[in-house]
Amino acid sequence: MENSNRVLKVLVYSDDQAVRASIRTSLGRKPAENISDVDIFECATEPAVITAVDSKPFDLIILDGEAVPAGGMGVARQLKDEIFNCAPVLLIVGRAADAWLATWSGADAVVAHPIDPRALVKAAVELLEARTSVVR
Repeated sequence: MENSNRVLKVLVYSDDQAVRASIRTSLGRKPAENISDVDIFECATEPAVITAVDSKPFDLIILDGEAVPAGGMGVARQLKDEIFNCAPVLLIVGRAADAWLATWSGADAVVAHPIDPRALVKAAVELLEARTSVVR
């Protein structure tokens, strides 16, 4: 994938500010050499996610499966069912054994808590690369 000047938009959802900060820190502004700058939009509630996705396009959506009261799995399922050509969803689950349920919810990739920055970046970059090669 060639480098693009377009800033990639990433939505991050978690009710936990520490989880959002961990995701933001892990991704940084430029998670890989072949990815343009990343602009992160944070949401702490499910209604904020729905409003954001309805109002602007995102290249990647990262959801915390452990968020309360609306968990990321339910939010992922709703987005995938209701949004035509929904951006890829990276779901962070409470334990690796929940990956099958994350797949059922429509997640395109799964990473388990506690967040391993390398695993998060690897999954995010793979999804962003696939998305940006299709978008061009």
